[in-house]
Amino acid sequence: MNSFDEQTINDLEFSTIREWLVNYSIGPTAEKRLMELSPTNRFEEIKNELYRVNEFLSLRSDGENFPALDYEELLTEIKYLPIKNAVLSQEGFYRISRASLIVNTILYFFDKREKDYPLLAEILKEAYYTTEIIDSIDKVFDRKGAIKDDASPTLHEIRQSIRSVKNKINKNFEKEMRRLTKENFLGETREAFVNERRVLTVMSTHKRKISGQVVGSSKTGSLTFIEPACNVELNNEYELLLDDERKEIYRILQILTSEIAHLLPLIKEYQTILTEFDFINAKTKLALELNCSLPAIQEDTTIELINAVHPILWKNNKVQGKKTFSQYLFMDKFSRMLVISGPNAGGKSITLKTIGLLQIMLQSGLLVPVDPNSKMCFFQQILTDIGDNQSIENELSTYSYRLKRMKRFLEVANRRTLLLLDEFGTGSDPELGGALAEVFFENLYNKKCFGVITTHYANIKLKADQLRNAINGCMMFDTDTLEPLYKFSLGQPGSSFTFEVAQINGIPMELIEDAKSRMDDRKVRMDKLLNELQREKTYLERLNKEHIEAQELAQKAKNEFLEKKSKLEEKLKSVQEQNEINNKFISSGKKMNSYIQRFITRSKKRDINKPLIDEMTKYITVEKSKIEEADRIEKLKIESKLPKKVTKKQKVQIERDEYERAKIILGSTVKLIATKQSGTVEEINGEMITVVFGFMRMKVEREKLMWVK
Repeated sequence: MNSFDEQTINDLEFSTIREWLVNYSIGPTAEKRLMELSPTNRFEEIKNELYRVNEFLSLRSDGENFPALDYEELLTEIKYLPIKNAVLSQEGFYRISRASLIVNTILYFFDKREKDYPLLAEILKEAYYTTEIIDSIDKVFDRKGAIKDDASPTLHEIRQSIRSVKNKINKNFEKEMRRLTKENFLGETREAFVNERRVLTVMSTHKRKISGQVVGSSKTGSLTFIEPACNVELNNEYELLLDDERKEIYRILQILTSEIAHLLPLIKEYQTILTEFDFINAKTKLALELNCSLPAIQEDTTIELINAVHPILWKNNKVQGKKTFSQYLFMDKFSRMLVISGPNAGGKSITLKTIGLLQIMLQSGLLVPVDPNSKMCFFQQILTDIGDNQSIENELSTYSYRLKRMKRFLEVANRRTLLLLDEFGTGSDPELGGALAEVFFENLYNKKCFGVITTHYANIKLKADQLRNAINGCMMFDTDTLEPLYKFSLGQPGSSFTFEVAQINGIPMELIEDAKSRMDDRKVRMDKLLNELQREKTYLERLNKEHIEAQELAQKAKNEFLEKKSKLEEKLKSVQEQNEINNKFISSGKKMNSYIQRFITRSKKRDINKPLIDEMTKYITVEKSKIEEADRIEKLKIESKLPKKVTKKQKVQIERDEYERAKIILGSTVKLIATKQSGTVEEINGEMITVVFGFMRMKVEREKLMWVK
């Protein structure tokens, strides 16, 4: 049973949300569904709707180019297609063709996105891609929606005759009109159309001079409309041809109707798919406008609203350029009865209505304006007692109305009920009403239901503090500026700030002090205590906020320091590497400079510099060998990182062999792997190494050698 009564929907102004949704719809079916949208307690059904809307929101937010839903509904066509010999209108065929094109485009869109948007793709499960409908209709209609001349051979022949007769009529008419214009028999307009026939506008004084058929006259009688005699038979023929054309078009459309009639199940599916996407699209557009998201849906009764805002208040404030304060609220089975207190005009009612409206929206399949990390659950029923609902017609006072509502609440409330009671217990004598409200509160608590209650009664605040699974909350008040902060704080009751609110509204202090003196001292002390507690809590919250900001600032400074340190270390490493390179260059330069100094330029001996040149050659060869070996080792390091299909043992052996071969330089003692013959490296040229074996010199590939020393 759906237990969401109309009074709850009215109290929470859900009709405004419906109106917004209707403005986003395209077709009448989606519009009707949105206008009748109501919360439900069919949990699995509504959960599926929420996930679908969330998928569509993700699709829109990701910038996906979803096909435009510019369709017209097919209800009339679906009604007539099953009827034998029925004929659809030209507009009907256009609507079907357009629907087929859109659904084909949607099917193509989800073809490679089915895994990303499975619930949306499921809407299309009974449809399939086909151009049969479009091709059949395109054979008959052109792009402008008119019947093609070649839709049938008969129609082609008829239209040729129509054009021929029309040309003759116009030719005869133009000739006759030129002749009569020269004779000044025609009026200023010269021609007109009567019963869709082209006629001459003749001055009545000359009408007997014109051969033809009189078809009418002007209001004043000064002009007579005459159809030229040469065109009478032609016009009759023209009308007969038009009638033939209408009959042939009817026959063509009848055949076309029968051709696509067997595709009625698919056409019905087009209607279902397009109206369903229209329905979901309207919900998604509202979600985008209100910055809505899907909270985590809890199986147990838990509510955690993060940055929640009342959508109607938010939209109104946005128009007026005002700020809307978001709220945080947490309720579970250990804190299921929330009592909100605080000053008038401080936001108690709007906080209560925010909780209620968001819950109604969620259970109507709508996303809600909260942080996506929020948590919500489903209730079997949501019951409200908000505002002044006195009835003059039934002579029912506000308090009587509230008592009747309370009686019903006590009868139907259970673990899956959410009660929203605004200004709980008011409408009667404060002492008596407060006592009765306390009894109601206890009984509702014992029903194990969830409830959000706003009140000024101290005994209700005290009772919430005493009951294990009830909790107090308050709307914050700035005790320095004496202004409400419109922020909700969980965990303690709030003062009504009766005297403070009176003061900021201009009530003289002597009157306020006089009122205080007439009150029970205990009530004054309690209100003062609550006032001081809230002031201290505000102060502690400010300190905590400053502490958090200081921590964030310190962490930011630390991160900046570590980043700068890392950059400096990289720079230092780079400088050191460059210094090593420079030192090598300097060392090489000094060596070469010593060779230059030792080089003898003037001498009678021919080979005086040969020992020096040999020494230079050997030095350059060794240095070149070092560079090549360094490059080779770097290359081997890179290659060793590449994946190879070898065993661990083979890998170790390969790495050992590569390392041993990399140690071979000029002057190294090596062995031929094949013969175990030892020799000395004399020259290295890439992978080819010249080795001296006793009196024999030979070039050997590096991989065939083994380093000895």
